[in-house]
Amino acid sequence: MFKKVCIIGCGLIGSSLARAIKRNHLASKVVSSNRSNEVNKKVIKLNIVDESNSDTRKMVIDSDLVIIATPLSSYKEVILKIKDYLKENAILTDVGSVKENIIYSVERNLPKNISWIPSHPIAGTEESGPEAGFSELFANRWCILTPSTKAKKKDINLLKKFWEKVGSKVDIMEAKKHDYILSITSHIPHLIAYNIVNTTLNIQDENKSAVVKYSAGGLRDFTRIAASNPIMWRDIFIQNKKNTSKMIDKFIENLEDLKKAIENEDEKKIEKIFIKTKKIRKDIIKAGQDIEKPNFGRK
Repeated sequence: MFKKVCIIGCGLIGSSLARAIKRNHLASKVVSSNRSNEVNKKVIKLNIVDESNSDTRKMVIDSDLVIIATPLSSYKEVILKIKDYLKENAILTDVGSVKENIIYSVERNLPKNISWIPSHPIAGTEESGPEAGFSELFANRWCILTPSTKAKKKDINLLKKFWEKVGSKVDIMEAKKHDYILSITSHIPHLIAYNIVNTTLNIQDENKSAVVKYSAGGLRDFTRIAASNPIMWRDIFIQNKKNTSKMIDKFIENLEDLKKAIENEDEKKIEKIFIKTKKIRKDIIKAGQDIEKPNFGRK
């Protein structure tokens, strides 16, 4: 599919992509660039890539596909490094969770002959680093493409096929719509998880052993989400602050409404809210985004 693919940043997503590319024979050569020489040595030792070096300019040379898999705050630095070393007619993509602000800042710094096609694979775990990656990470998960004006139609189709080859279901949408939808489905749930765990930390000073000992499934699952990469999520909230702020306001409004119903012992209203929200779980299972087994299939 490609002669050479360069992945900038071999964390969970980057290393999983490298593994998936190799497993599905999608490139003759897979290389990566990481700031840490320790990581560069590790990804070669683990046979995740064929070559790895902290000199990003050197790694992108002659690459048909370049994938940025670093935190959003690093994009400008990365683009300024590689823009003059990108192969003519190469495809440039990323794996970031926010698009509207990023897409134009990258676009204006690229040569005219580069197809800039942002990607967002909606997949991941709370783990990070090259050891955490696995080739099946993208299987049956959505990947959203938000092509820029610098994207050729044939390249969009090629990148779509690439994501399908690593196991993803692919959709194409405008960056603005992407950021709004993801603020609801991903960003706010993570923000709530971080805040719930932070609230727990404040309380556990008084009852530390009891909080940990009697943590039920709900708290346990929130701690899993809140264990996600802090740098990555810091950047996501800042880059998508407009949509995230709106969702926070809506969440506070709904929480105040529920608080009032509890204080007034309004059984009908509380039950109505809980019945309505329970339906969402059924819809998610029906859409194939989770399984119907108790405890999320955990043993």
